[in-house]
Amino acid sequence: MKEVPIWEKANLTIKEAAEYSNIGINRLEALLKKPNCSFVLYVGKKKLVKRREFELFLSRTMEI
Repeated sequence: MKEVPIWEKANLTIKEAAEYSNIGINRLEALLKKPNCSFVLYVGKKKLVKRREFELFLSRTMEI
């Protein structure tokens, strides 16, 4: 089975998002807990990061 590259995935795990963005896991978890977070996707209790929305968030944000 082939593994899909991160830049082609629609949703990322928190670990993948941390590697992709060079932002720490703890900081990402804090961002995902915010009520107005547009890039979180809940699958049961698991949190995933919507890659495209996350990229938009990063491009618009100057400081995290």
